[in-house]
Amino acid sequence: MTRATEAFKTLGAATVIYFILFFGLIPLPDVIQNKIVPVFPWWVLMSFGSYSLGYLGWHVLTFSDCPEAYSELMEEIQLAKTDLTSKGLQL
Repeated sequence: MTRATEAFKTLGAATVIYFILFFGLIPLPDVIQNKIVPVFPWWVLMSFGSYSLGYLGWHVLTFSDCPEAYSELMEEIQLAKTDLTSKGLQL
């Protein structure tokens, strides 16, 4: 099973469960049914966005922990500098 298939299966199951809760097919306390269930997709979206930004920020912060990637990037920067200098750009 590919990752896309697995993700679509999970998303489909979550959507079905959400609609079952949203339309009240499973009885829930009134507070949960009217206050929490309607805003749950937005909460999930905000949580995913926060997680993604945190994950991205952490890996940008700890980029120097990957010595191979660091050295490769520095080589590419040096190559770009020499190429631009050879074309007459002063850095």
